[in-house]
Amino acid sequence: MLLPLLIAAVVGYILGALPFGYFVARSKGINIFEHGSKNPGATNVKRVLGEKFGKTGKRLGNLVFFLDALKGAVATGWILVLAHFSGPDCSCADYIDLWMQITGLVFALVGHSFSCFTKFKGGKGVATAAGGFMVLMPYAMMTCLVVWVVTFYASRYVSLASIVAAIALPIAAFFFHQPPLLLGLAAVIATFVVLRHRANITRLMNGTENRFAKKPKG
Repeated sequence: MLLPLLIAAVVGYILGALPFGYFVARSKGINIFEHGSKNPGATNVKRVLGEKFGKTGKRLGNLVFFLDALKGAVATGWILVLAHFSGPDCSCADYIDLWMQITGLVFALVGHSFSCFTKFKGGKGVATAAGGFMVLMPYAMMTCLVVWVVTFYASRYVSLASIVAAIALPIAAFFFHQPPLLLGLAAVIATFVVLRHRANITRLMNGTENRFAKKPKG
């Protein structure tokens, strides 16, 4: 079992480490690590590029979110595709596949947050985690997406919406009767995401956090 887990970890880390936020911003001549919150995540890319390039910049920020989510989905889902075409070869195949999926997602998050391509700097893992959990437990993840949208439009704070959605993840997993292994994974990754938002929590408490304010019509 060790070799499949090692393969899942390596693939997951390499996928997660791909710094799409950095690449997209660089395509516009901007080093995202020197602007805004200096974070290569989709929120900072959207804010920085949106200020400089308007709607085009915002669309590029949305593209970064999609690509970061895709990293998590692929790191988690390629194992299912491989298992489908190869077929089970032992009674514990499903158990091994699940552990490989979990390993792939965990290391994709590590790669995204501590990318070897950007001197071990990276994002906070929200989009990557969302992509992975959309594969692992789609109904719980869609519930969290609803929580994110409601929180964001009520507060206009991306960080607060991400934190609340992360906390909602293990709760949703419980109510959708996910196995204990996935429930524990949801709790661990939710904690990881919240901890990655420590600086945002401080700014929220101080009233200095950036928000996406609505622009007046006209």
